[in-house]
Amino acid sequence: MKGITRALIALTSHSELGRTGRSTGYYVGEAAEPWEVFRAAGYDVDLASVAGGEPPVDGRDENDTTQNDFLATAGVTDTPKAADVDPERYDVILFAGGHGTMWDFPDDLDLARIARSVHERGGVVAAVCHGPSALVNLTLSDGSRLIAGKRVAGFTNSEEAAVGLTDEVPFLLADKLTEAGAQHVPAPDFTEHVVVDGRLVTGQNPQSARAVADAVVKLIG
Repeated sequence: MKGITRALIALTSHSELGRTGRSTGYYVGEAAEPWEVFRAAGYDVDLASVAGGEPPVDGRDENDTTQNDFLATAGVTDTPKAADVDPERYDVILFAGGHGTMWDFPDDLDLARIARSVHERGGVVAAVCHGPSALVNLTLSDGSRLIAGKRVAGFTNSEEAAVGLTDEVPFLLADKLTEAGAQHVPAPDFTEHVVVDGRLVTGQNPQSARAVADAVVKLIG
């Protein structure tokens, strides 16, 4: 690709964690670490969320410098709606995780539109942790599923059990990825794990966020 690489980080707008009475949203490190990696690589990086505005946060570490820089300077208080994003501006889309994504990513037609455009123009589609929920229903222009026949990583069933949310999420991500025709490739719980298959880059959990972004940068060259 020529010129400046442009990356879009997509965030959930869903804030209710099933029937727990707890809040959720996007996992801050899973957006902040890729944002830092992409910027260090010279990319222009934008954010977008399903509903626009300030998306709900989860998993924030107030002592983490990268997260604090991201929250202070990345524009998270006023993100554009995915519906208002021109996908042709971007060479990369990265779906950040957080449990909120399980409710609003899978069926959002605008996120799908952006990812489809990026992929079909030769760009990279990436996702981390629960972010691959955006891929489970994603079809290309010919009607085929983007992840069909692809090796992918994503939050595992055992990780979901470990955090006690198996019965709260609308589906188990690993199972749904498999149902969509992908080969879900797991690693031990909460260890860094990234799978690259063509121009699809996926990571298993929060520990994989930085490595996903590194893999994207390497792939684009």
